[in-house]
Amino acid sequence: MGMTMSQKILAAHAGLDEVKAGQLIEAKLDLVLGNDVTTPVAINVFEENGATSVFDNTKIALIMDHFTPNKDIKAATQVQQSRAFADKYDIKNYRDVGTMGIEHALLPEMGLVGPGCLCIGADSHTCTYGALGAFSTGVGSTDMCAGMMSGKAWFKVPAAIKFNLVGNPQGYVSGKDVILHIIGKIGVDGALYKSMEFVGEGVQYLNIDDRLCIANMAIEAGAKNGIFPVDDITREYCGGRYQGTPVEFTADDDAVYDEEYTIDLSELRPTVAFPHLPENTRTIDEIGEREVKIDQVVIGSCTNGRISDLRAAAGVLKGKNVARGVRCIVIPGTQKIWQQAMHEGLFDIFIDAGAVVSTPTCGPCLGGHMGILAAGERAISTTNRNFVGRMGHVDSEVYLASPAVAAASAVTGYITNPEKI
Repeated sequence: MGMTMSQKILAAHAGLDEVKAGQLIEAKLDLVLGNDVTTPVAINVFEENGATSVFDNTKIALIMDHFTPNKDIKAATQVQQSRAFADKYDIKNYRDVGTMGIEHALLPEMGLVGPGCLCIGADSHTCTYGALGAFSTGVGSTDMCAGMMSGKAWFKVPAAIKFNLVGNPQGYVSGKDVILHIIGKIGVDGALYKSMEFVGEGVQYLNIDDRLCIANMAIEAGAKNGIFPVDDITREYCGGRYQGTPVEFTADDDAVYDEEYTIDLSELRPTVAFPHLPENTRTIDEIGEREVKIDQVVIGSCTNGRISDLRAAAGVLKGKNVARGVRCIVIPGTQKIWQQAMHEGLFDIFIDAGAVVSTPTCGPCLGGHMGILAAGERAISTTNRNFVGRMGHVDSEVYLASPAVAAASAVTGYITNPEKI
């Protein structure tokens, strides 16, 4: 019986010729990730277990991104603890203010993840790196601790769902619209503990940022991971960047999938997820012009804070103004993206329009800082979750959309089709 892409990566790291869905394995890790929220918990467990060393100080990444620059004393204390741990064990990939970025934008940029690698992270959106042909998945802080100590982790081998992508996206349709369409189709538990494997001739029309966005939100469908095959687009991105040795895995012709879907990208339309679940989707054509009034726009996050996302937003905002009463917050994913956007003149466009540009941070995505919502307020955001209270008060609402739709909505003050701006 053949194996999927994900199963082949797991088998290779477990030292096995083959694995099957449901099998329990122990596999060697290429990277262990933590952030300023989850790392302190892992450190506490590390110390409680009497550990005195890490398995490899070059294969641990501690990225201070959720509440940095520190928003309060508690946040400062968490980072202080993480910094002390990194100093004690000489963690090479510790990133703080000035060198940090949103972790799932920063790690690909740094070349810490790439084709064939196996990565765990104490953050659910670690599945992002599947865009590069890696098996990456989120774990709890105790599993992060075990990974830091031993360089290994236990896995239950996931079954898989195949998504055959065909056609070429048209107009303002982006990776965000693709994944929102899929989640709207299968639901937030439609891929529960399964691998979402994206294949087909349509993949060639998705740039690396689109793929990172799609893999990022696999968890929003309940998936264990999302993964793309390695092609010339992947190789161009990882070439000279990925610090490991790239290994390309392809699914066997007789690989077993629980389900298969064909998605015609040419037929998709810009899509918005209404509160309070990512599966509650409607196309932009199904939303009235002045149906949903908004108070805040957030353009950024580990889902849509990359340079192509900022360019898309700037393309809509250029020469226009943010509507009176609307707060528009732009958050580049990393320092390099921030600097690139600045040099390209995107900041001038944002600021001239009446938006604000932030340092890289997760910030408002999880209701942390830099854009908290009050009771009754509505935000349209390029982030990945819109649960009750996700961005602030439990009586606020979050609508998920692409950077183009978010920018268009900032101009009108209502959820708006960018084609009409």
